[in-house]
Amino acid sequence: MGLVICDMSVSLDGYVTGPNDSRTNPFGDGATMLHDWLSTAATDDDRAILQESVDGTGAIVMGRTSFEKNEGDGGWGDGGPMGDTPVLVVTHHPPTRSYPPVFSFVIGVASAIEQARAAAGDRTVGLFGATVMQQALPLGLVDEIHVHVVPVLLGGGTPLFGTLGSALHLERVDVRATPAATHLRFRVLR
Repeated sequence: MGLVICDMSVSLDGYVTGPNDSRTNPFGDGATMLHDWLSTAATDDDRAILQESVDGTGAIVMGRTSFEKNEGDGGWGDGGPMGDTPVLVVTHHPPTRSYPPVFSFVIGVASAIEQARAAAGDRTVGLFGATVMQQALPLGLVDEIHVHVVPVLLGGGTPLFGTLGSALHLERVDVRATPAATHLRFRVLR
């Protein structure tokens, strides 16, 4: 089985969205600052880090909020965030309308991760969304945390590590700095 990895862009002050759950640039130009390292500010190193993640991912687990926010930003089209890679959406209420077959709606983060691991085989399971990670980490279901620290202070929003409840020990396994982000990889120690 592959690893379960939380892979998130985060502000220097620890937020994955801006105030009021905003995903846009608080300075008014409409850019998504936390993800500029993926596009407008990307260097060859940033693109290589992204490609490593994409190439290694066999399934995705995301929360319903992340699913709905991205759906509202233009929809999913015929696939998910990574084409035909299976996406398991953690929800309390399965949807009443249909979505592309790449999406499955699952009650409970543990069940979603178990199903994603089966779908991913030897490839990784990527966790999308702070809430999913915050639920999975205390359950011992996260193997690695990859954070892309963007040089911006948001002063509020959705904290990545806001509700963990207890200390967890990590081992740093990689650090790569680019002008757009500092890319950190940690192994979760049990």
